[in-house]
Amino acid sequence: MTKVPRFLPDCPATAVRSRPIEIVAYADVQLLDVAGPLQVFATANDLTPVGSPPPYTLAVVAPDGPVRSSAGLGLAAGPLPADDAPVDTLIVAGGRGVHTASATDLPAWIAGRAARARRVASVCTGAFLLGAAGLLDGRRVATHWTACDALARRYPEARVEPDPIFIRDRDLWTSAGVSAGIDLALALVEADLGRAAALAVARHLVVFLKRPGGQAQFSTALALQAGSRFDALHAWIGENLSEPLTVERLAAEAGMSPRGFARHYRAATGFTPARALERLRVEAARRLLAESRLPLKRIALLCGFGSEETLRRAVRRCVGAAPGAYRRRFAGEGTSREGASREGTSDPAGI
Repeated sequence: MTKVPRFLPDCPATAVRSRPIEIVAYADVQLLDVAGPLQVFATANDLTPVGSPPPYTLAVVAPDGPVRSSAGLGLAAGPLPADDAPVDTLIVAGGRGVHTASATDLPAWIAGRAARARRVASVCTGAFLLGAAGLLDGRRVATHWTACDALARRYPEARVEPDPIFIRDRDLWTSAGVSAGIDLALALVEADLGRAAALAVARHLVVFLKRPGGQAQFSTALALQAGSRFDALHAWIGENLSEPLTVERLAAEAGMSPRGFARHYRAATGFTPARALERLRVEAARRLLAESRLPLKRIALLCGFGSEETLRRAVRRCVGAAPGAYRRRFAGEGTSREGASREGTSDPAGI
């Protein structure tokens, strides 16, 4: 079993101390918003070498002690700590009870606690409680995609972004819904203990490390397949993006005439075939930009754009940023600045 390193890259002076982490719950909290991040940190503790101090001290806290989650399972949460109690990381979970909790004294407690914490985070709609505590103004913020508009209306000074899985804005971390809290917690572990430690935790939990924070909350293919009769076609498209996929070829694959296919496809998905194909290709290009060092020319060919310029126009149209800017913003450790700077050069690996 891979062991977690004992060093803490961000704060080496505190390497021998366990960081107190508090996860805030309340009535009708989303169960996985609490349990997902909690298990990530608990597993980091479990993987600590024998004889070494665990990196984290964990507590689930709530205004009224034990609370009932929206799934019906009770959580043995402790009381809210005093303002002067030590805390390193404060994480606020989301759930359908968040708006009721926002109308209580909980936001005031969160504001006071946040002032003492090294960093503050929210999972899903927990961002509403951070907003009520006055912590979102001028910050980039993520939440569940269905709640983005409501969050932006309620806290107009926040820069709500509907796409990313999680966002770090200095000492404020916010994530999208449910399972994205696990991605957020893994990113926090990586910031504290290093990538090898986060990878060991992810392997132990059998989760994928690591979805880039800028990855879309849900895929274009998933959106297109919701109740669609063209699921098999979308799977085939995903395997043949580099090919010249005309409406005629798509119609033949679907066993329909081109005119009938175009009409039925739009009725089923809400997109024209050309628009859906562009979005699928852009999504594939975004993954390669964030997760590889491939130059733009190679990405354009792999995703079926044909040329760098066509790729640039499509990414800018769908994402609102040039491919190079997107790569610089969302590339993980696997994509270095050197790799990002070679856009447009030949592919040395011949991939």
